[in-house]
Amino acid sequence: MRYDLVIFDNDGVLVDSEPISNRLLAAYLTELGHPTSYEDSIRDYMGSAMHRVHDLVLERTGKRLPDDFDDVFHARVFAAFQRELKPVPGVEAVLEKLAADGTPYCVASSGSHERIRVGHRTTGLDRWFDDTRIFSAQDVGRGKPAPDLFLHAARQMGVAPERCVVVEDSPLGVRAGVAAGMDVLAFTAMTPAARLTGARHFFSQMHELPGLLA
Repeated sequence: MRYDLVIFDNDGVLVDSEPISNRLLAAYLTELGHPTSYEDSIRDYMGSAMHRVHDLVLERTGKRLPDDFDDVFHARVFAAFQRELKPVPGVEAVLEKLAADGTPYCVASSGSHERIRVGHRTTGLDRWFDDTRIFSAQDVGRGKPAPDLFLHAARQMGVAPERCVVVEDSPLGVRAGVAAGMDVLAFTAMTPAARLTGARHFFSQMHELPGLLA
């Protein structure tokens, strides 16, 4: 394989959570008096840490979100995950191949550790990711599009950035991977390739990914 470490984003790449979480985020922001459509949420917040939601709402309206915003939102998301969440189609076969080949991999997500683990337990992906393979924006000072999270994951896994490849599906994540000096493979299932500029390759089905890693 041409890389020494595969770094996966989580939401939208490993677990098919983006439709669920963005639907709920748009509804909650609208409920609080900040009208937001599903499309708005995808455009503005997909792939970002929660602080970006707070920052953009404050910047645009001059009003702060409630102190319990994150807790209420995550409670709604986790409840929906239990009812609806599935793995991204084809990703289990990719993980099985990486494990069989002895290829190092990990996840580096804008979501919290709790969100990552809830999603993995719900979908059965937890068998592929022990604690040593899970990295969250909680672990670093700045989330995507800053490179900090990807650099932290590479450092913890003992791999130089230039030997890493990032699998991402959001503009913020692609920017973070490029800024980290890593190749980025952009998954276009939800985001058009035109919005994922900077990626080395684009793919729309998970079964295409192993061929791009070889």
